[in-house]
Amino acid sequence: MVLRQELLVGFILLSFCLPGSCNLVFEVQHKFKGREKTLNELRSHDVRRHGRLLSIVDLELGGNGQPAETGIGLGTPPNDYYVQVDTGSDVLWVNCMGCSNCPEKSDIDVELRLFDPKGSSTAKFITCDQSSCSAMYGGSTIRDCKPDMLCRYTIIYGDGSATTGDFVKDYIHLQQVVGNHQTTVTNGSIEFGCATKQSGELGTASEALDGIIGFGQANSSIISQLAASGKVKKIFAHCLDSVSGGGIFAIGDVVEPTVKTTPVIPHQVHYNVVLNGVKVGETTLDLPVGLFETEYRREAIIDSGTTLAYLPGHIYHPLMQKILGAQPGLKLRTVDHQFTCFKYDENVDDGFPLVTLLFVESLTLIVYPHEYLFQIRDDMWCVGWQNSGTQSRDGREVTLLGDLVLQNKLIYYNLENQTLGWIEYNCTSGIKLREEKSGKVYTVGAHRLSSPASIIEIGRLLPLLLAFTLFFIQ
Repeated sequence: MVLRQELLVGFILLSFCLPGSCNLVFEVQHKFKGREKTLNELRSHDVRRHGRLLSIVDLELGGNGQPAETGIGLGTPPNDYYVQVDTGSDVLWVNCMGCSNCPEKSDIDVELRLFDPKGSSTAKFITCDQSSCSAMYGGSTIRDCKPDMLCRYTIIYGDGSATTGDFVKDYIHLQQVVGNHQTTVTNGSIEFGCATKQSGELGTASEALDGIIGFGQANSSIISQLAASGKVKKIFAHCLDSVSGGGIFAIGDVVEPTVKTTPVIPHQVHYNVVLNGVKVGETTLDLPVGLFETEYRREAIIDSGTTLAYLPGHIYHPLMQKILGAQPGLKLRTVDHQFTCFKYDENVDDGFPLVTLLFVESLTLIVYPHEYLFQIRDDMWCVGWQNSGTQSRDGREVTLLGDLVLQNKLIYYNLENQTLGWIEYNCTSGIKLREEKSGKVYTVGAHRLSSPASIIEIGRLLPLLLAFTLFFIQ
């Protein structure tokens, strides 16, 4: 199992096209490919994101701050910015010139850059009396607004981190699919936050990037703004390859492979779906009555940025009992105070059972032993399932499914139909997208970028870090 599935996205580029007809692609590579992480660092990474899952957003946007990592080109002339792509939040923001407590260095070998509105000929600050400011607040009237007062934002995360700044309108540079394995580069106008102050983790060098790009469901998110302007449909997909370090991220309707879907639970900040049950091998777990019968307990969050998978105790304990019961002679040990590990020198796929998660509309997600178990040395294996042991703030038990279960699958988000689905897939293969207006179908290939520099060499295409991250609940 690959312990870290965050991606380096080469670039986002958007073009002017017929309303709703654009297909966009991101070049991707694992963000931490080649970097060894200890077990404790894996869990700590998820804990930081965990704190932000239940964030409080000052803006009435219908979404919370949840970074996933990506990088983008902004302004005229364009400059490159590395940002977190976040499927759990909506606002795009980047650190700006004059920012207080913004990180100057990053511990992930990324050169940070501050956005300078004065250095872009197309940048315009948004004032609070403009309709676009009201739109960023979900259509609400801005309280205490005075003429020429800038449109401000503040996002406070559950871990205490916060970002504050002003909204700016400028160009984002994106890539449109125009043929099989062919793209063209142009730009589109978008509104985003210009951060003037950071606090908490956002002000440190730990995994620091230039900002966050929200890929959530609210009107202020990148995909919603592009859809509102008629450039795209609110449909996207990603596929993370655990072997070669590459993958696919595309905006557009996937027609091949065919993906079976399940409804997205409405009116949620994150991408939540209904989990109906769990099987270990051929045995369906005997879970407490009512565990999946009330909306209060049955939701699962799909998050390709969290490394592991977190289950409520009612699911975790019987699951572990069945998995480890397949090899009753194992001598278990705890590593880094939280991981259940053991010695095993045979093929884990032969010695341990499949785990199957059952969702509404008969959608299933099969997790193989070599995916939920990972080696820390030749004969030592550890279990990737984790006990969340907690509830969300409204009392719901939380199941958070991260890369442990999402690797080597094409994950498909159709916000037009409010569905989400997946299929086991070779992420080094291409997928086919249909252009809405013309009906033409184009092939989009996987990307394996050796470094951000390789992107620049192909015509000033703008590097992005992509690591979809939702944060598990403390």
